[in-house]
Amino acid sequence: MPRRAPLRRAALALCLALSAAAVACATYSDRTEAARAALQSGDLAGGERALNKLLKVRSSEALPEKWGKETALTLLERAMVLRALGAHKLSSRDLSAAEKQLELLDIARDGAGKLGKYVFSDSATNYKSPPAEKLVLNAINMLNYVALGDLSGARVEAKRFTVMRRYFDDYAPDRAHGAFGSYLAGFVHEQLGEPEAALRYYEEALAERDFQGLHAPIARLAAATGFRGPRVLAALGQPTDPAKAPPSQGESAPPPAQGELLVVLSVGRVPYKIPERIPIGAAIGLGAAHITGDTTLLEHGLFKVVIYPELTPSGAPYDRGRLWIDGTEHPLELASNLEAEIIAEYADLRPKIIGAAITRLIVRAAAAEAARAAGQQSKSNSGLVGFLAAAAVEGSMVAADRPDTRSWTLLPARVYIARVPVAAGAHHLEVEASGPGGHERRRADLTVPPRGYAVLDVTTLR
Repeated sequence: MPRRAPLRRAALALCLALSAAAVACATYSDRTEAARAALQSGDLAGGERALNKLLKVRSSEALPEKWGKETALTLLERAMVLRALGAHKLSSRDLSAAEKQLELLDIARDGAGKLGKYVFSDSATNYKSPPAEKLVLNAINMLNYVALGDLSGARVEAKRFTVMRRYFDDYAPDRAHGAFGSYLAGFVHEQLGEPEAALRYYEEALAERDFQGLHAPIARLAAATGFRGPRVLAALGQPTDPAKAPPSQGESAPPPAQGELLVVLSVGRVPYKIPERIPIGAAIGLGAAHITGDTTLLEHGLFKVVIYPELTPSGAPYDRGRLWIDGTEHPLELASNLEAEIIAEYADLRPKIIGAAITRLIVRAAAAEAARAAGQQSKSNSGLVGFLAAAAVEGSMVAADRPDTRSWTLLPARVYIARVPVAAGAHHLEVEASGPGGHERRRADLTVPPRGYAVLDVTTLR
């Protein structure tokens, strides 16, 4: 009977390991599921309550007293809900407080090992914001300040946005970035009476998309400054070679509108991360260049699965919109496709992340082989004892190997924008969000001051 004790202990350890693997701790995407479910149904207040519960505060009037590894990210989520509720001041406060705690996930300089160590340390490190999230954070907060009429605060956010945009220029110089933020920054400097700065930002925005709504403002600004970029020249209908363009003194600016409406519609939600398991063969094909360790340790196959964070669609029902002002429809232009940006950024990261996951799998396999060797020293049933010991060790490590599914899940999938010149006074606006899941319409009455502007910011989170 005593000879069977090692066998019983190994079998018990295996059962415990398998049970642990089945009930592994909840990931970030699990913990925020209640908030997303409420928002998916259009229940903004329910989503707000769910996030406040995670932040351990009674209401959105309060910031958390204690900051954990996910607090900044959860504040970013709540900021989006507050923005959707029209509480731009509280939204701005949350974004600013969160930004002070965020670090940048430097995908341009961090190697596979460093990146992998971060991605698989969910329980140990504070959240690091990838560049696409960091870039849009400042753009969203800029819009909060514009909606509040605080152009000075918006100018500060424009400067922060510029710092992150330069990072993108260094990291991926062949792609345009942040058209939405550049558009807003140009608008802010235009309202501040700084035409050259405004035109420079509009030049950046036009590098990504040809915003028809910017052509008239560019024509006005061009009469006040000599700055000419190739895209500004194209918007003016002039040769794109600045050397061939006529002098600015010969231009005449169209008369300014009596007032202007700025309308921003944010629809959908970006994909979020969930734990994904794939066979070792497929994983090696995807992450071979970033594997460190002896892959021969992967020959025993019971727990040889690679666990890594993968993007999954949000399932939000809306992806487009329409705008009416005083009964007349006006076009909305796509200013940002954040869904596509997030997917593209993660596609660049995926091989490194899978390579890091395989490296962790090799560590598990090495520990299992050590347990197997120790078990085979048993005087009875050495082969089975060794197998059960190895499975117990590796199974418990699989249960503990929890990929980091943290991401800013409540970012809008798409942002649309319109600038419409109008007479000073009261105007009735209707904005419709629609898509495969139906549609909903928001209505608002705004008063535009003479030679001023009014803002309508609609965020559905659906």
